[in-house]
Amino acid sequence: MTTPARGTRMPAVALLLMLATGGASASEPTYSPSELRVLRSLWLGSLPPLPDDPSNAYDTDPRAARLGRALFSDVRLSRNGALSCATCHPPGGGFQDRKPVAEGLARLTRRSMPLTGVAYNTWFFWDGRKDSLWAQALTPIENPLELGMPRAGVVTLVAAHYRGEYEAIFGALPAEPRAESATTRAFVNVGKAIAAFVRTIAPTPSRFDHYVEAALAGRAPDAAGTLSATEIRGLRLFIGRARCTNCHAGPLFTNGEFHFTRVPQGVTERGRSDAIALLRGDELNCLGPYSDARPDACSALRFMDPDTRDTLQAFKTPSLRNVAVRAPYMNAGQFATLGDVLRFYRDKTHGMKEIAHGDLSDRELADLEAFLGTLTAPVAALAGDP
Repeated sequence: MTTPARGTRMPAVALLLMLATGGASASEPTYSPSELRVLRSLWLGSLPPLPDDPSNAYDTDPRAARLGRALFSDVRLSRNGALSCATCHPPGGGFQDRKPVAEGLARLTRRSMPLTGVAYNTWFFWDGRKDSLWAQALTPIENPLELGMPRAGVVTLVAAHYRGEYEAIFGALPAEPRAESATTRAFVNVGKAIAAFVRTIAPTPSRFDHYVEAALAGRAPDAAGTLSATEIRGLRLFIGRARCTNCHAGPLFTNGEFHFTRVPQGVTERGRSDAIALLRGDELNCLGPYSDARPDACSALRFMDPDTRDTLQAFKTPSLRNVAVRAPYMNAGQFATLGDVLRFYRDKTHGMKEIAHGDLSDRELADLEAFLGTLTAPVAALAGDP
């Protein structure tokens, strides 16, 4: 590596460029200032503090998070006494079950989404049919195809096994006989507790993050040794010619929006286009009677575009954090490997401005796949026993 002569000072921009490439020589590629800005934007150190959910007054309450953690893994919340939230989101597997589609009391049509960093989302599920983490958490509990537990059954279980914890947070449980609204209110509080736990599920720094951090901090040897030449080539493609950051932007590598990608779907799968109406009419949405938010805090829902013409078979962009270890891929596990995904985007998306990658060679796809492996890291969550 060529270094400046003793007693001279290298311009700051030149030094940062050198560090970002591990001390690349003049004949080797360097990052431009604009590329460095993109790298910083993808770095986990740029992730902002978790936003508060205005519809959940308990989302930062540690007591609610502890109760939610216990409920998350409690199989008594299922009709057959064998299933829980953790069935499809096992903590030991990074909160993702790695199955083509979710399996509850029946086999579903979509796969389980990863939960890492999910509290940063605005919309939930592949189609965005919920606008809060607590409403999302409740959906599989009462879905007859998933856990299949009626609202009254959930409240009965909480009263029998979690009364003290629940009432210390939310107040008295409804007495028998229960009014429907009181039952729903207690049921909603269960979702808000689970959401408080899921909110703690967060990514930890990967090799990519260490690479960027070392470069930005001036630790050139660390930066040079963290990623291989193949992975660096893939990174350069990712932020450049492959245009991956059009959809996979920010420290979580997702824009959180919905895109039609030409991925093969079932004939009845309509994606975001059906979810818009479902969300607007949902009693559990941000503007509904069980939300803790003021109406003016529900701007995403209030100003959601109702036009469904461009959202048919559009699905949410998932985070790429840990993507290399959660095959298969897409909303119904349509592709077995990352290589299959990358080849699809190269070969089947011609003419699609946001996602077309038609000029990439097989070697470049392999480089991209290698880079995606650098995003793998352990997942953190609320620690300790329930």
